[in-house]
Amino acid sequence: MSSISYVLQQVNLKICCIMKHFDILIVDDEQRYADMLAKRLGLRSLTCKVCYDGQTAIDIVGEEFFSVVILDLRLPDLYGTEVLTRIKQCWPETTVIILTGHGTEKDREQCMARGAHSFMNKPLDIDRLVTIMTGIKESYRHD
Repeated sequence: MSSISYVLQQVNLKICCIMKHFDILIVDDEQRYADMLAKRLGLRSLTCKVCYDGQTAIDIVGEEFFSVVILDLRLPDLYGTEVLTRIKQCWPETTVIILTGHGTEKDREQCMARGAHSFMNKPLDIDRLVTIMTGIKESYRHD
């Protein structure tokens, strides 16, 4: 990353924090599932953007700050741990929640070591996710 890109990201982050920006990126190759999750979170006044593969997620995060990324562990092009690492390199402040239907304890340990906030299994407990999101959103208000 060039020094100009880094400076622009830091300025963008400060502006987002000042404006209390709180957007969510959902990354899941199961398109219907991702769209449904975005809709359910939208009903709770949470703004979501959706993509369906790891490289697209990396590209989007390279251009835009998200407070939270909900990231499927198994994607068709990249494994979630690689996407998590790249997100954290770009935006260390972004909260990443791993969502998986097939994750192991080893996967959980690797994700948490790479900076994931939470590791949740499918089928998703939406109330638990909303509770986690509310806590994250509240922490942004106090920064």
